[in-house]
Amino acid sequence: MKKLIALILVVLLATGAWFYFSGGLDRVTESRVEAALVDAGAPPELAACMAPKMVERLSLVQLKKLEGLRADDSETTVPLSPSELIRRIQRVDDREALQVTGMAATSCAIGSLLN
Repeated sequence: MKKLIALILVVLLATGAWFYFSGGLDRVTESRVEAALVDAGAPPELAACMAPKMVERLSLVQLKKLEGLRADDSETTVPLSPSELIRRIQRVDDREALQVTGMAATSCAIGSLLN
């Protein structure tokens, strides 16, 4: 019985290590970030460009904080006024996460204009 439990643990650890070191976690996170950006109103091409940049530079905790930009029940999907945008930015409360998001958006928007 002990050998079976040890074998199961080794298999689980090996699977987890393979998933982590093969970049599987980044791909899952990247696809979730991309989907969240599209849900927030970003064009799919822009979201596909921004997601890898954001995943590369931000921690999972910072990516989670960016959910504060999501519209509340009383808000529209895309902020319609500067005050609404400022309220959403204040909810995030992470300057680096906002800077990385802004830089990724700017970089990708300029890149798409040049292509």
